[in-house]
Amino acid sequence: MYKIIFMGTPEFSVPILEALAAFEQAEVVAVVTQPDRKVGRKKIVTPPPVKQAAIELKLPVWQPEKLSGSEEMEQLLALKPDLIVTAAYGQYVPTKLLQAPPFRAINVHASLLPKYRGAAPIHSAIINGDKKTGITIMYMEKEMDAGNIIAQYSIPITKQDDVGTMFEKLSLLGKDCLIDTLPSIFDQSNDSIPQKTEEVTYAPMIHAEQEKIDWTKTAVEIDNMVRGLRPFPGSHTILEGKRFKIWSVEPVEQKATQQPGEIEEIRKDAIVVACGEQTLLALYEIQPSGKQRMKSINYLTGAGSHLKKGTRFGE
Repeated sequence: MYKIIFMGTPEFSVPILEALAAFEQAEVVAVVTQPDRKVGRKKIVTPPPVKQAAIELKLPVWQPEKLSGSEEMEQLLALKPDLIVTAAYGQYVPTKLLQAPPFRAINVHASLLPKYRGAAPIHSAIINGDKKTGITIMYMEKEMDAGNIIAQYSIPITKQDDVGTMFEKLSLLGKDCLIDTLPSIFDQSNDSIPQKTEEVTYAPMIHAEQEKIDWTKTAVEIDNMVRGLRPFPGSHTILEGKRFKIWSVEPVEQKATQQPGEIEEIRKDAIVVACGEQTLLALYEIQPSGKQRMKSINYLTGAGSHLKKGTRFGE
């Protein structure tokens, strides 16, 4: 039976760990994940989803703050694993550990590499309006997400999809891809191929500045952005000097007469805002500063009843 070390952290990684734990040809001898962190407004120390899953599966867990040069890494090397599997671990894995197993280390990455190397491939695919994305199983190298591709599977991105739905879909796809691919890794029959360097693009972590809506973009581009940042970290604009989050929108099939960022129309259930290239966007779900997420219809009959045509969003 092959010995596997699994490395992952968020909810995305959980189905992949569960599938590995049930894989008959292998044993998960260690689960490596990020340390417990303070979460939410109350700053409650919370274990990552992978740790919670590992405990339920009765698997040993390591949580080094930094793996490189740590005592934990020496303990992991002493386990003499046959293979390392990573899926959204979120930390640099030292080359010494990557090269230790006879079957090396593989990664379950949520994009169709070489497109979107990095920490936010799902966000980037939706924000950029891609029609499809997928899972890549690849060998790991020192350079981030640069190893040879072992297998790829793609799925469509629909207009209803956001980061939350795609995380779930790709997590389940990743689980199936990995289990289908493992036998060819162990019998060394896979034909891995190098990535085409001329096609490489990157998807770094989302920064706060990227969460702010630019109303000069088209309604479709802003719709993609809202879905590409939902449910986390979320997108926002400014209304009357305060942050105003926007959760659900839909492009409107008519031309704007107002300037980008100005309200074109107040409907019963939506705030219609002018965007770039004379496009229009209907805001259906919003979150004013200091308030809960709510339907626009509720806001417009309460705190937002003063809004009118020409009121401006943005700074």
